[in-house]
Amino acid sequence: MGKRLMCGSHVIGEAATRAGCRFYAGYPITPQNELPEYMSGRFAELEGATFIQAESELAAINMVMGASMAGARAMTSSSSPGISLKQEGISYLAGMELPAVVVNIMRGGPGLGNIAPSQQDYFQATRGGGHGDYRAIVLAPYSGGELVTLTTKAFDLADAYRMPVILLGDGLMGQMMEPVTFPDPIDPAGLPQKDWMLDGAGGRDSRLISSLRLDPPEMEQLNWNLARKYAAICEREAECEPYLLDDAVLAVVAFGTAARIAKGAVNRVRKAGMRAGLFRPVTLWPFPAKELRALTRGIKHILVFEMSLGQMVEDVKIGVGEQPTVHFYGRPGGIISTPHEIADAITRVIYRYGLDASNS
Repeated sequence: MGKRLMCGSHVIGEAATRAGCRFYAGYPITPQNELPEYMSGRFAELEGATFIQAESELAAINMVMGASMAGARAMTSSSSPGISLKQEGISYLAGMELPAVVVNIMRGGPGLGNIAPSQQDYFQATRGGGHGDYRAIVLAPYSGGELVTLTTKAFDLADAYRMPVILLGDGLMGQMMEPVTFPDPIDPAGLPQKDWMLDGAGGRDSRLISSLRLDPPEMEQLNWNLARKYAAICEREAECEPYLLDDAVLAVVAFGTAARIAKGAVNRVRKAGMRAGLFRPVTLWPFPAKELRALTRGIKHILVFEMSLGQMVEDVKIGVGEQPTVHFYGRPGGIISTPHEIADAITRVIYRYGLDASNS
């Protein structure tokens, strides 16, 4: 199949279907409504696929939990305040070591906020908005093509590590139309057998999936097991994309839609003779800290650009330590910056600190 022009939310839905997702439960909220809309129509064409418009976000995440227990590749989606309501269920998924994919098409907040594009849910996604010592893998696509590849990867990682994976987009990404190419669909029957799933105890020992562990040593052991799993994920799964960093005197760090804007800004200042580059984390957890340190070695100034008040700044500072100096530029609440605006922010840092502005 050749390229298809689709909005981002539809791309996620088609990619999920081709990745073997056969259970979707969600509840309407703007700006992600195009995703459940697409899944409802697409699943009607597939034998064995189940679409449920749940009565609430809480119901949806618990339905996903049940489908995951039964061995299905299961997904839910929402936008910021809806994801807040799902946090208890995400903690339960982590505690029961169940795979699931959670899509967050972020909007402005806090509270009900607005329906404009935002990146204000970074802390919620990367720190775990629910209770307990747990993590979720967080993937941050920045293009239609990456919506395809990272949606597919989300299901693979969820199954491989038996944990929730969050696909973190925003309202602009969900609505924007781009040409995309999809891989051939997989047959869910051909996926590796899940020897832990609940499928009836006939002919085998019974199985139990629970996050309730009243014995403190048993609860502690689970947490240590999870910690070892999370450490392995940090070693294996951190991913980033560098752009024009080899000779840069300033590095911009941005993810998702903000990275697209920042890339245009870097190209703009390069034409004016200023040596800026871009570091784009593809995984927000695990954050590619080692890669950031290596790729910005020798660079004395970093500018973090986010569509928020600067939540990723914390991870950048942890990653690079005391040097280089970390600056921030952001617009919280749904205002989308332009490449020209970010180019001005880059230029101000370069001239304020007397950085070499030549390309020679």
